[in-house]
Amino acid sequence: MAPLGASRATFALAGGGAKEFSVSFLVLAGGAGGGGGPGEYGGGGGGAGGYRSSWNNETSGGGASAESAVTAINDGTTYTVTVGGGGGIRGNGSNSVFSTITSIGGGRGGSESGSPNANSGGSGGGENGGYGGGSNGSGTAGQGYDGGSAGNNGGAWGAAGGGGAAAVGNNGGTGGGGSGGSGRASTITGSSVTRGGGGGGAAESSSAGGGGSGGGGSGGVWTGTSSAGSANYGAGGGGNDRGTHNGTGGKGIVILRYPSEFTINVGAGLTSSTSTSGSDKITQFTSGSGSVSFE
Repeated sequence: MAPLGASRATFALAGGGAKEFSVSFLVLAGGAGGGGGPGEYGGGGGGAGGYRSSWNNETSGGGASAESAVTAINDGTTYTVTVGGGGGIRGNGSNSVFSTITSIGGGRGGSESGSPNANSGGSGGGENGGYGGGSNGSGTAGQGYDGGSAGNNGGAWGAAGGGGAAAVGNNGGTGGGGSGGSGRASTITGSSVTRGGGGGGAAESSSAGGGGSGGGGSGGVWTGTSSAGSANYGAGGGGNDRGTHNGTGGKGIVILRYPSEFTINVGAGLTSSTSTSGSDKITQFTSGSGSVSFE
């Protein structure tokens, strides 16, 4: 039996020379947008997209152990791939999919009114900064962490950061907005890359929260500007107060690693690139939805 995260062929099947083999994956959903914006005080940071990995015993999101690789076959069987989009302002991220693996889009940050509660998701959104009540969003078990909390005292209180793949979003307070939770590092592409950072919370005064490592967007202060989560990092966008709200979530990514003796056929509707590392091929899907097969 191949060890967890390995991607070598396991055994030949009867007839036609078809083989079963293991495909290691990193499936990262789209990050959520931050709360707040024009007419809305104290937006919480957006949560990162759900993070699921089977590669090389690396930890998945939310502190979960690595999952089992997917067993594929080079006989024309098709497998669904979907790259989740990032959420718009005050919007949730979208799910990413490979075969039976689904990662949940991040939960949006809370706002002053209309949507005071942050949403739950792969990682949860941060609580709004003290206006209109509200609560933080929860992360999904095995995918990400909760958003942070805020004081909700009705004053100039910093909003909380969105949850990340590797940590809870930081709380807001009188010292300013909370930073986004940190993302998770992976070497599935052959080098270490950190993805899945939460967005930072806004602040009416003092300092806004910075984005979590792994592409999280930073929050805005009063009439300042919030920033977006990084594309293909599944990162949360920063929350905003009354300034320019650019805090959209970053779209996710699907990465597959498999033995180099096999060739992947990518269907219409997907954008991808393939490279080689040692005895494996690595295919990264950066947008779209469609089917893939191996030969």
